[in-house]
Amino acid sequence: MDLDSTERELLQLIEKNGRLETATIAKLMGITEDETKQILEKLENEKVILGYSAIIDWTKGTEDGAVTAMIDVKVTPKRGVGFDKVAERIYRFPEVKAVYLMSGVYDLSVSIEGKTMAEVGRFVSEKLSTIDSVISTTTHFILKKYKHDGLVFSDNDEDKRIVVSP
Repeated sequence: MDLDSTERELLQLIEKNGRLETATIAKLMGITEDETKQILEKLENEKVILGYSAIIDWTKGTEDGAVTAMIDVKVTPKRGVGFDKVAERIYRFPEVKAVYLMSGVYDLSVSIEGKTMAEVGRFVSEKLSTIDSVISTTTHFILKKYKHDGLVFSDNDEDKRIVVSP
């Protein structure tokens, strides 16, 4: 599917702020609210827009924030399906937040969340590394978030703005 310039512009707006109301989007784009609703519905139906989410700083107001880990995974691809079946098997685990096919030394990058480092360790040793195609894993724990999806995680109010790329 090729997106036209209006669809791209709308996607860029809601990617920065998924809470924009259709009336606001319409004003910003110089189109009617009905046109805005039609474009949104089309992009949702065609699975270009997969969902809407909030970025949460779980370190605020809670002592039991989740532990996030990035796991580099080296796998043997399956004949006829490549990495897809292995990736599918991995992303079906509820702990898994994201799976990416990567270039470089490792084949897949897996992002997971657990309550503790030990829980993440059990996931890697009992679930991930036991998959037939998995050759090796390297786990990296996220110790602190500075910026995520264009948002700066900071106690300084001036830093809490969306960073917009040209």
